Amino acid sequence: MPQAHMEETGLEGAGPARTDSGAPTLRSRLDRWRSQWQGPGIWRRGAVLAVLAVLLGLLMLIHADLPNKVGNLGSLTETFLPWLGLFVPVLLGLALLRRSATALIALLLPAVAWVNLFGGLLTDKSGKGGNFTVATHNVNAENPDPARTARAVAASGADVVALEELSDASRYEKAMAATYKYHSVQGTVGVWSKYPLTDAGPVDIKMGWTRALRATVQTPQGPVAVYVAHLPSVRVKFNAGFTAGQRDNSAQALGQAIAHEPVKKVVLLGDLNGTMNDRSLAPVTSQLRSAQGAAGDGFGFSWPASFPMARIDQIMVRGMDPVSAWTLPATPSDHLPVAARVKI
Repeated sequence: MPQAHMEETGLEGAGPARTDSGAPTLRSRLDRWRSQWQGPGIWRRGAVLAVLAVLLGLLMLIHADLPNKVGNLGSLTETFLPWLGLFVPVLLGLALLRRSATALIALLLPAVAWVNLFGGLLTDKSGKGGNFTVATHNVNAENPDPARTARAVAASGADVVALEELSDASRYEKAMAATYKYHSVQGTVGVWSKYPLTDAGPVDIKMGWTRALRATVQTPQGPVAVYVAHLPSVRVKFNAGFTAGQRDNSAQALGQAIAHEPVKKVVLLGDLNGTMNDRSLAPVTSQLRSAQGAAGDGFGFSWPASFPMARIDQIMVRGMDPVSAWTLPATPSDHLPVAARVKI
């Protein structure tokens, strides 16, 4: 009996430590995992993953240099640029599976690049105070319940509301009348205000019909120039890439109008069919400050409402300080309404 016991103990010492049931212990698993991460193999494995990680990082770093001449590749990439970060955990999982130290080190490049670009949006920058609240909503031309949509946006408490894609403005005018005494509709866009509106009129954004307006809101703190715009839609086509030429031309025209604005305090509300990262909107975005970027909580994606992937509905200001910015609950539209509070 003692001899048999000694032989059994010797056999256990030759292999992985096991419990009485024969299953490997946690310690044995950890020892085996550590042994797999030793030796020169960890540097040779995962070369393809390392290359993919470096390319992903470079794409984030040089996105502004991607050409737009072929299918507007640069603008397309910048529209969904934040989503490139999803590839980092995927590559991380594959690198761990392959036990590749080379791939893990290479992953530092896209991880740091993404944090540098969007890390600031992960925190809540909203503050308290402010004296002027605005909201904007693309209500969708085929909205089945305009009255409910209008009431939902008005419930935000905004002093000024902009609506885009109005197919029948009268249905919104009736629903908004109880809250907003002043309003102006130009073409398919409109502005509703608790304060008097003056100098309301269309803005030519080179579309052939009216999809932008400008009005002066006479606030208690002084006049504010309000622009409402709905830039042309963009499409992703297999044979043509990111078709955004008409939108880009309209952005140029809108930027010129804002550049010549005599009122010092300006707010732009609307569906620009592009994100703040899209260099083709620079004629507009270079002059104004994004309320979401300055005082929002998170990315503030607004489209599509069923699964928001991009913020194409914008609130931008000049001569005022954003205090907070947020998205409003979904309405029957395919966009989410967005709102912001600023200090004049």
